Parts: sequence; structure tokens; C-alpha cells
Amino acid sequence: MNRTEPNRPTSAAEEAVIADVIGMLQEILEGYAFDAAAVGMHTRLTVDLELESIDLVTLAGSLEARYGSSVNFAHFIADMELEEIIDLTVGQLVTYVVQCITAPQDH
Repeated sequence: MNRTEPNRPTSAAEEAVIADVIGMLQEILEGYAFDAAAVGMHTRLTVDLELESIDLVTLAGSLEARYGSSVNFAHFIADMELEEIIDLTVGQLVTYVVQCITAPQDH
């Protein structure tokens, strides 16, 4: 498959977030054959990594524990159709997290 979009993060923030996400995925998928080097921005969470709904809940908790309540996975996927959730990529998640952690915080 030829992709026109790069499979690598493009900013330092994305680099840091994808490293964190890959670490979280390693913990979630502990005991399964998981190749962190094969995970990129186009990797689909449910299709390619075979995450189940409980795994997504665990990932959501890990994201909130790492980044705080500004990263709300449930809010992120709330308006998505089922097919969009099934096709959700690491890159989409990374972009969302970066947007959350770099947005001005209301005090």
C-alpha cells in the first residue's frame, strides 16, 4: 500500500506522545506478540493491534493518568461512528493528545 502521508510524527511533541502511547500499548498488550518498532502513525488500534473495547478503556485511563483530565478519550471518540472508531489510528490519537496538552488551559 502506497501512502502519501508520512508514517512518522512531525514534531517533538508528537515524537514524545507516540513514544508514550507505544509504551502504554506495550503494557496493555503484555504477553502478546507486540513489535513496538512496527507501530507508526498509520497503525490502527483495533484492526492492526487487535485492541478490544476493554483495552481502549485501559488506554484511556493510561492517557489520563499520564496527561491529566484534559486528555479525555471518551470525549474524543464520542462523535465518531463505529467504523471510525474501528479505523482509529495511532496518529489520530497522537494528534488529539498533542492538541490537548498544547492548548491553553483555562484557570
